[in-house]
Amino acid sequence: MSILVTRPSPAGEELVNRLRTLGLVAWSFPLIEFTPGRELASLPARLADLTADDMVFALSQHAVTFAHAHLQKLGLRFPPQPHYFAIGRTTALALHTVSGIEVRYPHDREISEVLLQLPELQSVQGKHALILRGNGGREVLAETLAARGAELEFCECYQRCAIFYDGAEEAMRWHTRGVTTLVITSGEMMQQLFSLIPPWYRENWLLRCRLVVASERLAHLARELGWQDIRVADNADNDALLRALQ
Repeated sequence: MSILVTRPSPAGEELVNRLRTLGLVAWSFPLIEFTPGRELASLPARLADLTADDMVFALSQHAVTFAHAHLQKLGLRFPPQPHYFAIGRTTALALHTVSGIEVRYPHDREISEVLLQLPELQSVQGKHALILRGNGGREVLAETLAARGAELEFCECYQRCAIFYDGAEEAMRWHTRGVTTLVITSGEMMQQLFSLIPPWYRENWLLRCRLVVASERLAHLARELGWQDIRVADNADNDALLRALQ
């Protein structure tokens, strides 16, 4: 089994190194990279306006990383008064590590639907919610909080930017290297890889690979695109992906 990991750096390289330590053949092929978000400059003022009844949501480790770096550059910290929530354990740990603040998160799947099941989020009428995220993404969290009466505000802390490759050249490379398993952790990257690979390689190699994804939603998208051999990891962190690959 030869594994192609499409996660961005540094998580992709970290997973590849762990797989190689286990004696498996693995390669890193990041499809996107991260850059500072267009709304980072407004973050300090937005955080300063929050009260003890308000909420902050961190939707990824990258949102935490870029937000913290910007605040640190200005000699500022995350204010302790609002209630903090994260999409999952890994993001919660990242936020707690840089802030020392308690962060609530779902203990099951790292997806918006499970986060929204937390008891603290059932009655949010009139509360203000600041959502720290990247450019675009799913709107399930925002739409549900709004439907429950919360006042929403977004801060784009980072941007996901596609890395451009020669599709035919990359398809030949990975097909020649005998890649039979793909790791994909977002719908955006799945669509990007599908579009990148030329039709012949798509039919005769790409769609015949086993696919390891991070959610049932991604598995559904993969089936729609034509994959059949799909395994769903518990969540998107490297520990869960490693378990699924083993």
